[in-house]
Amino acid sequence: MTTRTEGAGPSGLAPALMKTGALTSDWLPTFDAVPRELFVPDRIWPGIADGTRQTALVDRTKDPGAWSEAVYSDIPLTTQWDDGRHSGDGLGITPTSSSSMPRMVFSMLADLDVQEGHRVLEVGTGTGWNAGLLAHRVGGANVVSVEYDADVSKAAIQNLRAAGLAPLVLVGDGRLGHANSAPFDRIIATCSVGEVPRAWIEQTRPGGVIVAPWGTEYGGEYIVRLVVGKDGTANGSFTRSSAFMRLRQQRTNRPPFDAYLKGQEWPAGGVRGVTTLAPADIGGWLAQFVIGLQMPGAFWRAERYDDGTYTLWTYSTDTKSWASADYEPEASEYVVVQSGPRKLWDETEAAYRWWKQNDRPGFDRFGLTVDGDGERVWLDSPDNLVPRPSV
Repeated sequence: MTTRTEGAGPSGLAPALMKTGALTSDWLPTFDAVPRELFVPDRIWPGIADGTRQTALVDRTKDPGAWSEAVYSDIPLTTQWDDGRHSGDGLGITPTSSSSMPRMVFSMLADLDVQEGHRVLEVGTGTGWNAGLLAHRVGGANVVSVEYDADVSKAAIQNLRAAGLAPLVLVGDGRLGHANSAPFDRIIATCSVGEVPRAWIEQTRPGGVIVAPWGTEYGGEYIVRLVVGKDGTANGSFTRSSAFMRLRQQRTNRPPFDAYLKGQEWPAGGVRGVTTLAPADIGGWLAQFVIGLQMPGAFWRAERYDDGTYTLWTYSTDTKSWASADYEPEASEYVVVQSGPRKLWDETEAAYRWWKQNDRPGFDRFGLTVDGDGERVWLDSPDNLVPRPSV
């Protein structure tokens, strides 16, 4: 259900955000001074508060009331589809730029904990609203924002100028940060990553903070707050659930599904078995995250049928292995077929079993370490690593 605020406008949204704790009193003057409406184009596809689905186009020129209501609702607004290739009024294939949900914007800014005089790097300018909020808080001369899409960047600069704000907005590869402006006290990403770029850590001063959405290839994503140490290591915990668009250079190119059965009819020589683990039990965001931590190089999709049953497919990204699990409501056992050198359903069960044996910990008990040896996710403390088999 879409979250609407009573009386579309900043006066309705601000109290709602403060009630959730996302917007704090110290950010309220900035919220008022940098209105979201200055950073939202005329044509938007409103999202929903608890999910990634978009609704029908809202055009300001045709329905200014609906546009204003969407802008001042606590929802994300898709502003670009398919890297700008989409045209028309319908939904595109993949959303590629947006104005993030206000609750998430201010929650991440709280995680960032910017202080007067801090120099801040933002990766993913988008509409420019987040850069504008930061520029108002610490001064435009202290904010650098990097956007990969030139058209998105151009629109953001126009929005910022209209708001009387002047952070440095650059077109470039966000993975590289901006060495000429380093070191930074804070770095924030408004796109998700599966691997924290080394340049971000190198360009953050010791004691500085990096806030970014971090997700597994399999599924599930959470905001991580990293503190950079004097030795160049970054450590921190996950703070909240998120669902951001992926950093463009880290997008996953999924193999076509027919690359797995290779023209054969299912079960295509796969080995049959049964499981008592219901596919429905591993579909939640947290379960996906935990399983994904332990299953690198794997992803899933669900093939749903009209009678309420579905098949959960798990694939290896190298196209050599796959598994299917058939879900039927009220069943206590489910048919599984596995094929290839990786027994993907066995891996799924082992990952879920580890989570269950550890009392199904929530995301806030997990943390991330990034250093010269790569990335390691841990449970409760950096010396208690989550199992991650090499494949």
